[in-house]
Amino acid sequence: MSPFRLEVVTAERELYSGDVDQLIAPSRQGQVTILPNHAPLLSQLEAGLLEYRVNGEDQALAVTGGFMEVMGNRTVILADSAERAEEIDEARAQAAFDKAEERMASRDTDVDFERAVRQLARARTRLTVARRRRPMAPIPPTG
Repeated sequence: MSPFRLEVVTAERELYSGDVDQLIAPSRQGQVTILPNHAPLLSQLEAGLLEYRVNGEDQALAVTGGFMEVMGNRTVILADSAERAEEIDEARAQAAFDKAEERMASRDTDVDFERAVRQLARARTRLTVARRRRPMAPIPPTG
């Protein structure tokens, strides 16, 4: 199977530009897999794990949303924000996860529940990507 072009950019920087064999992205409709010669697609992204395979090696980025466009053999990801595993401070991500869980469990009426849900999803994604460097670490459960 021939590769296709992937570009992952944020407003601040380009995170990846090169040929990939496969892409799995967290779209609003669920996980979507892109392979060479995929049908044209425009999709909004959710916070989640963006995985791509280059020469048989899997790579991952934590994204917090954005858009994906697939046209021909080129896919462009315009991410709200994105981070590589080595850029994520795992202790800080764990603290953010714990804080978001506490907010969601709180009965305080001042808590913005929707915001807490987004923060929890972002922290879980960041932990997942960071812990790919050391697969023995447990990943926080969903829910």
